[in-house]
Amino acid sequence: MPHARNRNPSPIPEVTWDTGLKEMNETWKGAIACLGVAVFFVMTIGIIYWQVVDQPNKNWILRGTFSGLIWERRTHSLVIQTLAEDKTYVEIDVGNVGNPDIEVPFVRNLCWLNKTEFCYTWDSVAEVKISLEVNEETECYSMTWVPVHCHVELKDCFSMTNVSWYGGASVRGQTWPINDQNATMQPFVVSDLKNNPFGFGSALERYFLGSSGVAVLVSPDIPLQLGLDSRQQFCLQSLPSMEREPLQYTVCVANNVKAAHQEAVQQLYQHSRELPNMNTLWLPFWKLLTNMDSGPKVERELRTFSNRLKRHQLGEGVISLNEHSTTLLSDMDHDYLNSRKRGMSKRLTRDLPLVKLLNISITLSPFLGVDNTQFHTSLMDGTEAFWLSLPSAPQGQLIPVMSQWRGKFCVKLNITNPGAVSWFLDRVGSLQAHLGMEYVVLEGAEGNLFEEQALRPPQALGGDKYISLLADMATRIGDSTIVTAGTRSSHKPLFVRMSPLQSDWSPMGLKGIIPSLLHHTLLGYNFLIPDAVGGSLSGDLVTDEELFIRWLEITAFLPVISFHTPPWVCGEDRVLNLTRAYIAKHQRDVVPLIEKYADEWQMTGNPIYRPMWWLSPSDPVTFTIDDQFLIGDEVLVAPVLEKGAVQRDIYLPDGGFQWQDSRDAQVFDGGTFLQDYPVPLEDVAVFFRRS
Repeated sequence: MPHARNRNPSPIPEVTWDTGLKEMNETWKGAIACLGVAVFFVMTIGIIYWQVVDQPNKNWILRGTFSGLIWERRTHSLVIQTLAEDKTYVEIDVGNVGNPDIEVPFVRNLCWLNKTEFCYTWDSVAEVKISLEVNEETECYSMTWVPVHCHVELKDCFSMTNVSWYGGASVRGQTWPINDQNATMQPFVVSDLKNNPFGFGSALERYFLGSSGVAVLVSPDIPLQLGLDSRQQFCLQSLPSMEREPLQYTVCVANNVKAAHQEAVQQLYQHSRELPNMNTLWLPFWKLLTNMDSGPKVERELRTFSNRLKRHQLGEGVISLNEHSTTLLSDMDHDYLNSRKRGMSKRLTRDLPLVKLLNISITLSPFLGVDNTQFHTSLMDGTEAFWLSLPSAPQGQLIPVMSQWRGKFCVKLNITNPGAVSWFLDRVGSLQAHLGMEYVVLEGAEGNLFEEQALRPPQALGGDKYISLLADMATRIGDSTIVTAGTRSSHKPLFVRMSPLQSDWSPMGLKGIIPSLLHHTLLGYNFLIPDAVGGSLSGDLVTDEELFIRWLEITAFLPVISFHTPPWVCGEDRVLNLTRAYIAKHQRDVVPLIEKYADEWQMTGNPIYRPMWWLSPSDPVTFTIDDQFLIGDEVLVAPVLEKGAVQRDIYLPDGGFQWQDSRDAQVFDGGTFLQDYPVPLEDVAVFFRRS
């Protein structure tokens, strides 16, 4: 507001006074203005300096009782550390959200004064909500990222620096830990490794475990992609969609890797754990290699093979038929089914096949050839919904989706259709009545038929849901059923068959057995049918006698011994004698041990087969040992995996106890490194724990 002048007369000439005051005011005004500009400039520089240079690089987001979540401003990452900052559990790079060059996020908690939750929003990108749950021995940070707009891809990467990681999915050439694996960013679902050798296969769970004592559990029902950069990081990435799918996971930290895993198991598997038929562990599986063209020829070959097993004194076992041989025997079933329709007694019809006297396993899949009579009948009688289909229009007729299986055009069972499931189970029941078999192998659950053909799947069949539904159907067949893939089904009373391996000494062959074993059991799949002795990927018989023996020595300590190459192929009595000896050892020593720790698994979820760090979870040496394993807490197995080697290095984990060599009763302290320990060709190094 303008200053009002004094209009009263003054002895001092007004003009003189006013002129002097004006000059004085203008001078001070200019000085004050310059000073103001200077102060503003200094403050601006100071703020910029504080933000860019002098501001702390770390901002605490949440604090628990022993850990806390930190925002690393320069690396644009979330870090979980101890409160004393002397140990880092995990570093999560979220650099794809926001712009680290111009933005300093996480300065204000939009959840206000809530000390267990943190909320923040990046404009036009994503919202994040982090909540902390403090337990007695663990602290869990639940993170939910929600894109603000459609088609936003959220990506969080977990550093592998100074952390050995385990879990996730099986891959060809399995490693333990997974740090050395490479995988391009792809849907995190089980695929058929024959068609997609660089994909994920066999056993898959949305669970990762780090040696620092960290477990990452990803939400099971949200579409997800996974990529691994060898020794750098593994990344979780959402799929862009119109539904603004979130990226959601929980990070739990504990004192060590074992404690973190035990906490994760309780969160992962809320169901009660059921045991499969434990009698299966006592029987070796023998694959029948036939190229027959009729059921009677398959039956005759079965009889011949069975007699040969008896002649070589290899004991009772299960003879495994592939799907082709199963189909040939199934075709023999038509007379049986027709006779039942005519009212022939069940006892009389069961006497038809001679093969029922043998202990066999058959192989089935949810695929049906388009040239099959059953498929054409379904199109005629309106049951085409038995097969995975899509409508020709929004309300149009269902059209079955074609695919290929074993080189033939097929349709795939619609496992969400109760009528289709009943039809399949009736088929299995007819075969059981006709053949008298107990064991059924279900193949072909891997892969998503819709997504492989760039089709939008029904909501009930997105991702890996087909595998889970097939596992449900498998349990209805019986507790001796074998499946070839598992996800969210480790609690079911089923056996899981491991992926086939090459017949060589590489990580794709012999060296891949133990990493694959530890991977499966960490995820809860303890009841395994390992690949056949010598490897079966090529389908050829194994001629390398040394490879056969070293492979046999490992599988003798696994839940089931399976054979693709009969031991008499090698032509020497030594191989036959060793086969008999290791089958006997498996039945005498290993099966009772598995049964003992199966009870513990059922009660606690602790794996039956354990890595070295299970007994010494704070010993960094144990984090990368991939050629030894434990059965429970009391037996350490260290087989030879190098061609021509008759010695190997062995590490005995330390836990305040000693180890005794099973061969000569020699005793060693825990934490001992045995260099070039002798292991002859016909033997395997086994140590018993002594308290």
